Amino acid sequence: MPAIEVGRVCVKVCGREAGKKCVIVDVIDKNFVLVTGPKSVTGVKRRRANINHLEPLAEKIDIKRGASDEEVVEALKAKGLLETMAQPVKPALARV
Repeated sequence: MPAIEVGRVCVKVCGREAGKKCVIVDVIDKNFVLVTGPKSVTGVKRRRANINHLEPLAEKIDIKRGASDEEVVEALKAKGLLETMAQPVKPALARV
């Protein structure tokens, strides 16, 4: 299972959005990815994130690279993950 791929659901472990779930929308390079919550669902804005600040989860949704927030919401509804995405979690990785 490749951990960092388009459509992978992750938890942010650093920053002001720590503990919130997000979806990888695009892989920029070996260190950075583009993530979105979407903001209307989880509160995570679409932004570039360091892969060291993400904890990948087992869930993966089927979206194309660079998908819009509306397409991400539809894919989450189709998988039945919309309610679980809104629940914040405590990240397993402890960062100081």
